[in-house]
Amino acid sequence: MVWVSKIDCCGVEMCLARIFIMGKPLSLRNLGVLWMDRTLKFCVLLTLVALANASFTKNDFGRCERAVRNWASSLLDKEIREDKHTLRDLLFFLHVPRTGGRTYFHCFLKKLYPSSLECPRSYDKLRFDPSKPNCRVLVTHDDFSITSKLPRERTSVVTILRDPISRVFSTYEFSIEVAARFLVHPNLTSTTLIAGRMRSKTKGVSTLNIWPWKYLVPWMRKDLFDRRDLRQSRGLPTTKSNDSYDLEEFAMPLHEFINHPVAEDIVHNGATFQVAGLTNNSYVAESHEVRHCVQKYKILGKYVLQVAKKRLDDMLYVGLTEEHKESASMFANVVGAQVISQLRAPKTSMIGVDNAGHSSLSNPEPDNYEHQNSSLDSGASETSPNEATESKMTVGDLMEAYEDCISSLRKTQTQRRTFSLKRISPVNFSTEARLQVSDAVLQQIRLLNDLDLELYEYARELFSNQHKSILQKYTEERWENMSSMANWKLLPSVITSVFLLLFFLAVNVRRRVLKPKI
Repeated sequence: MVWVSKIDCCGVEMCLARIFIMGKPLSLRNLGVLWMDRTLKFCVLLTLVALANASFTKNDFGRCERAVRNWASSLLDKEIREDKHTLRDLLFFLHVPRTGGRTYFHCFLKKLYPSSLECPRSYDKLRFDPSKPNCRVLVTHDDFSITSKLPRERTSVVTILRDPISRVFSTYEFSIEVAARFLVHPNLTSTTLIAGRMRSKTKGVSTLNIWPWKYLVPWMRKDLFDRRDLRQSRGLPTTKSNDSYDLEEFAMPLHEFINHPVAEDIVHNGATFQVAGLTNNSYVAESHEVRHCVQKYKILGKYVLQVAKKRLDDMLYVGLTEEHKESASMFANVVGAQVISQLRAPKTSMIGVDNAGHSSLSNPEPDNYEHQNSSLDSGASETSPNEATESKMTVGDLMEAYEDCISSLRKTQTQRRTFSLKRISPVNFSTEARLQVSDAVLQQIRLLNDLDLELYEYARELFSNQHKSILQKYTEERWENMSSMANWKLLPSVITSVFLLLFFLAVNVRRRVLKPKI
């Protein structure tokens, strides 16, 4: 069915009504006659244009639907792994931005894996280095499509998801926080030149080189400079407000941010697109067409959700930012325990990255970057140095090291945020400040992140089931250990009881034998 929307008082609907009132059916001949009626000329043109547009839209939707369905079908047809909870040779941490993945990298993975086993990368585009064939752990913001460049059958994937509304807030806040650090410079031109020189002199990876911040931070940086220049040109006192998310004199208001095309392309439903491999940073060419089709026709999002849910099903571990303690404990028991076990085993190299034809990406370059903890803007450099897994490390030791590490990391991050936001005071992002945001803005965020909301609920179910499974396994193992210990403790008394019983029986038998017969 073709739908034609109302245009105005001389729109398509009014035009068609007038044509039929005159008793003339809509045909090419009658349209020619009606063309002479000046009052209908424009209406007929509107009708023809609207019908043509409707036909084009229908054909375009059909093309998009076929593209998305074919893409989804090719991925859903693949069988689910039987041993998905077994750690394979390569661990890929799919880091969805603003979910706490940096904490897991520094406080878990760098405690487990020595630097010699980290895959060379720039954190934005992976580059295999033939001189390091033994890479065993990869942590990046790349989407799932990067697995097309990895030894797929020897790769385990883990990720963390966050409540979509909180993730949008955090993305907005972090974009402004990082951009505000550049306000020490007099103007945007000076900032761009100095930032470029710093990146060329250091081996570290700047936040400005990492997806999605390489898009979001420059955009927000320019906006902050424009607003600062406007304030200075006016020379007027600033307006005071209790809503840090709507201080337009200092920073882009949240409601403006969420409705901007940049946020539409990168932020909204970002977790679903990343897990599905459909970001604008995707490695697979067809992914870009599929993403644009889904963004254009929201009804096609159901196919993307199917793929994203299946990929969560196949993952070794799926954590939740909101369930911090339980997620950390599960990661240590599911992933950490297996890494410790693997590294204790006889050393084996990851088979044939080169032999499998995955030694490089489409644009191979030497890896000129160090690990992401040297990022210029991430604050990761203040964390403790790399720690290799010791042969005697246990899951308990790992959790203890994690707690110490996360406390230090959070303190550093808080200090950096406070220092950055001072440059755009009175802006002050906090949990309390979020309560000032209107219900209308919150509802808009929900509508724009409908896929992420559904995927997050699905992840919560997976998390709950895996958490119960781990608790049950832990309880059974503990009961077996206690039973075993109890049996060993009771063994002397059992032996004594058996000995006394045998002795008693032997004495009774002897008495019966020696008893005189009457």
